[in-house]
Amino acid sequence: MRVAVLLLLGLALLEAEGRCFFNRTQEYCVCYRLSQDNAGSIIQCLAASVVEFQGGELERYVDFPIRDLDPSTIDMLGTLEIKKIIFGDLLVPEVLLARVLRFFSYTQVQEMAFESCSFLGRSSWGEMAGQNLPILSLHFHNVTSAPLTGREQDFSELGSWLGTLQELSVTSSHVTSLPCGIGRVFRALRSLDMAQNSLGDGSLMPAFCEGAFPQLQVLSLQENNLTSYHGVCRSMQLLHELQHLDLSQNKLVASPSSSCQWPASLRIFNLSNTGLDELLMPLPPGLEVLDLSSNRLRAVDISLRSLKTLLLSRNLLLAAPSIRNYPTLRSLHLDDNLIAEWPWDEVKLLGNLQEVSAAGNPYNCTCAGAGALQALAATGCLRQGWPQHYTCHSPPHYQGTLVRDVPASVLQCNRAAVLAPVCTALGLLCVAGA
Repeated sequence: MRVAVLLLLGLALLEAEGRCFFNRTQEYCVCYRLSQDNAGSIIQCLAASVVEFQGGELERYVDFPIRDLDPSTIDMLGTLEIKKIIFGDLLVPEVLLARVLRFFSYTQVQEMAFESCSFLGRSSWGEMAGQNLPILSLHFHNVTSAPLTGREQDFSELGSWLGTLQELSVTSSHVTSLPCGIGRVFRALRSLDMAQNSLGDGSLMPAFCEGAFPQLQVLSLQENNLTSYHGVCRSMQLLHELQHLDLSQNKLVASPSSSCQWPASLRIFNLSNTGLDELLMPLPPGLEVLDLSSNRLRAVDISLRSLKTLLLSRNLLLAAPSIRNYPTLRSLHLDDNLIAEWPWDEVKLLGNLQEVSAAGNPYNCTCAGAGALQALAATGCLRQGWPQHYTCHSPPHYQGTLVRDVPASVLQCNRAAVLAPVCTALGLLCVAGA
């Protein structure tokens, strides 16, 4: 009975030969193209915490009878240790999925994922009305289905479950819109990942309408078709709990004569690989992490008083940004830019920094230039890449030499830093003697 029920839950009544393989160390079980003839191998999965079903076509089982479960079977389902189920490379009739999904209400499954699946047709979800499920995390990657537009009623019938869902990702699935009514169903959602879809500027305002995703904290819109920086900003204004926004790999530009205000709650902002040759404004004032890597920035002249991490790797910066503008900064990444020297006066301001990464720059290893980097390394904050990826680009006689190996010292390279306090001390002694 336990094998039969688990087989049903996995939608594993598939044609072609197959079997299950259980990795006891990882508590992971994967089943390939099961059939009724070889279903016995699924008994290995009863001790797994993750079960994966790969391959098959379910259209022939649309009329398969699914009866209500008796109390003993329900009790047995509650004892299974399975926490996550993955369905991969499947053709899934939506009507069959709708009839089977309610069985998960008797299990401890908390996470479900569909990868490279196609959902066929449309189903009435009336049987799920008022039905609660333990699933808190739902993932779709590279899936095809009927368009979301016009399906608000379907989502409403799933409202008892979707209203408690905490994490949802729909990636690489050609999504072009997210209707307002659907967003209002996800009342407890904390994280939404819509990366690698086809969302455009005009699709965001309806998606994040009044009442949609009221608890959303993390939102990824990575690699969509977004272009208007200010348009995205205006679309986010009703997400009052938003803390982390990823806009990376969109080609963003400023909208002429436009202004907006980002949610005050925003703390982590990813604008990497967005084609920026200048910094777009405004930025969220309370940011703690700002990722501007892989752009074409030549200078960064902003002041963010709460910023703790600034990522500027793979840009065209000619100089490091002034640390004076970031009094709480702890981590600074400047790898693979065009920085030739690190000024001594900036080195003296790095007391709060715990991590600096600046490998792959064309360093000018004059006495002062090499000495400043060596002094920075001596503080212990130059970690990743030091010393092997810090090499001299000039002058010619040091080209290719590790910056660490260039003869330099504070006394040799920055006499003013040494002589000034000495002269001050001598002056005080003279005054005291007089």
